[in-house]
Amino acid sequence: MAEVLTKAVAFVAIIIMGYLFKRTGFFHAKDFYLISRIVIRITLPAAIISNFSRITMDYSLLTMCVIGIACNLVTIVVGYFMNGSGSKESKAFAMLNMSGYNIGNFTMPFVQSFLSPIGFAATSLFDAGNSVMCTGLTYSLAGMVIGEDKPSILKMMRKLFSSVPFDTYVIMTLLTIFDFKLPMVIISFADTAGGANAFLALLMLGIGFEIRMEKEKLDKILKILGVRYLIAGLMAVGFYFLTPFGVEVRQTLAIVSLGPIASVAPAFTGALNGDVELASAVNSLSIIISIIAITAALIILL
Repeated sequence: MAEVLTKAVAFVAIIIMGYLFKRTGFFHAKDFYLISRIVIRITLPAAIISNFSRITMDYSLLTMCVIGIACNLVTIVVGYFMNGSGSKESKAFAMLNMSGYNIGNFTMPFVQSFLSPIGFAATSLFDAGNSVMCTGLTYSLAGMVIGEDKPSILKMMRKLFSSVPFDTYVIMTLLTIFDFKLPMVIISFADTAGGANAFLALLMLGIGFEIRMEKEKLDKILKILGVRYLIAGLMAVGFYFLTPFGVEVRQTLAIVSLGPIASVAPAFTGALNGDVELASAVNSLSIIISIIAITAALIILL
């Protein structure tokens, strides 16, 4: 318990440091995008290579992709029907801002620090399914609800495969399935670069953290987050106690299900002319809730 709390406090301290450095002018808003590119294109792919290189693929792990998609679909459907009497815009907003999981920038540092390479691989495969939804399909479904033309499948696939982490997931999964070992020089590089992923991802969250909202929007925020984390809690309990996987995978599923809302949700909300300020507040608050929820889960499960 003491080790979990110590590391969790260190994680929170890094996020707070990033936020305070931004407030004092050491970092600027544009620095978020620079660090984000480093994380997404260098350190996260390196961490994926490093951890996949240390496991033997259990084919049951491939079901994590399906579970990642299914978890998104559950929250999308609930978001739609919880606004059954509301406008089509409010339905689309809830679909976008209740669904998706911020795995690479948030949950992965926790998994990387507390769980084994098997847990990391399970998280990566869950995120592969999650990415299918977050990078286009959820936006497409929300667009259909408000009556916009459906984006083409080709555009969605192009966007999905333009994601370096997703491509790395696919390549490393195939290499692991066929038991192909990368040269040690590549693994050594990946170990070094991947070791920086947790720090940079958490620092980036602090730089990007911002909550600005009108008081009258508080009810909407509480409703969306309340339902989201009620579902997350039920999923975490169900995954841990009811699924047939080994304990490491069940721990992983419980933890990833408690992760914050996908970081791309505010951007997609803006693309549909939704309330970006409200979406940003929901997203930032979900980070705070997930820090508490995941830390509590780690204390209970480890």
